[in-house]
Amino acid sequence: MQSWPDITLPTVPGAGPPLRLYDTADRRVRPVSAGASATMYVCGITPYDATHLGHAATYLTFDLINRIWRDNDHAVHYVQNVTDVDDPLFERAARDGVDWRALGAAEIDLFRRDMTALRVVPPRDYVGAIETVDEVVEFVGKLLVSGAAYSVEDADFPDVYFRTDATEQFGYESGYDRTTMMRLFAERGGDPDRSGKRDRLDPLLWRAARPGEPSWPAPFGAGRPGWHIECSAIALNRLGPEFDIQGGGSDLIYPHHEYSAAHAESLVAGRRFARHYVHTGMIGLDGEKMSKSRGNLVLVSALLSDGVDPAAIRLGLLAGHYRQDRMWTAGLLDHAQRRLQMWRDATGAVAGPAAADTIARVRHHVADDLDTPRALDAVDNWARQTLDYGGKDTDATGMIATAVDALLGIQL
Repeated sequence: MQSWPDITLPTVPGAGPPLRLYDTADRRVRPVSAGASATMYVCGITPYDATHLGHAATYLTFDLINRIWRDNDHAVHYVQNVTDVDDPLFERAARDGVDWRALGAAEIDLFRRDMTALRVVPPRDYVGAIETVDEVVEFVGKLLVSGAAYSVEDADFPDVYFRTDATEQFGYESGYDRTTMMRLFAERGGDPDRSGKRDRLDPLLWRAARPGEPSWPAPFGAGRPGWHIECSAIALNRLGPEFDIQGGGSDLIYPHHEYSAAHAESLVAGRRFARHYVHTGMIGLDGEKMSKSRGNLVLVSALLSDGVDPAAIRLGLLAGHYRQDRMWTAGLLDHAQRRLQMWRDATGAVAGPAAADTIARVRHHVADDLDTPRALDAVDNWARQTLDYGGKDTDATGMIATAVDALLGIQL
């Protein structure tokens, strides 16, 4: 699948400290020990609606990680999927009377345009689920042979399920107890009441063909991939086991990331799926989580159509810490627009205070678990000094503009 256009990041003299991030599985902030080539898998969209600010906040978070790695001279292998075959897509297409493939293609194209406008560095591999059905078939076959998976006894729909007890470490990523898992499993696409399952928490690996649904041939019966195994296959086949970061929104911790890790770890016994599990907070509106099911979405494309500068959208989302659930408000956007104008006024000055200390502070803060609020404050302080008192360094304004572009993705 085609990604969006690449971005050439400017080079900032010097280097920042190594990246440290909160790891969901370990419940603490710790160093990200990436090698010369840093590797990252981030779960992508299910393309049945437009990109909202919750999506944008997630992808901006991992864009920052990408930029920090590149600033520290790592090559980056970034993979992102698209779940372009799934129930929500079929349901929306049926509701609107359109072909599900056409709906998916249109929303994927809109997502690309939104990411381009927000200056998100594209993944090296942008992979649709449909492209990888053969990979999923191979993986499901291996899990069946090893006993980590089984088919339910159903003459009409012999769906294939994964055994939650197939790996001893199941549950380590989320740390949730069974009661919490059961609640979230039911809320987030699981089927705890499916007859024939060995455990109510066993997740679907392969959905047997149903009338009116797309399906693909497989030795264990025609059907289509389950949600979690899609990401296991895409990540393992492009990054291998124990890649540096698996990322997504906090609503993916369980069941999606817990199961995608368990599937992969059943295939490569003794190897952790990812070295670091990184999750972003939820974006809300009017006191509630922003989600398609609630219909309380602020769409990136709508803001852009209204003439909002994408750099202001980016600044508004970076004003809060990535792990915090937080609200989007008109006041937040207004503050971001005023901040953007102040930065542009300051970098448009003839000269300013020396830039080295400010750039070092920005690097330090973003490397410290992506502390963007403090990074933005550092630039604010420099901009205010420039506008209030001026400075003698004629190179400073250009250096700040370059650093803000490279590290924060804000073009001034």
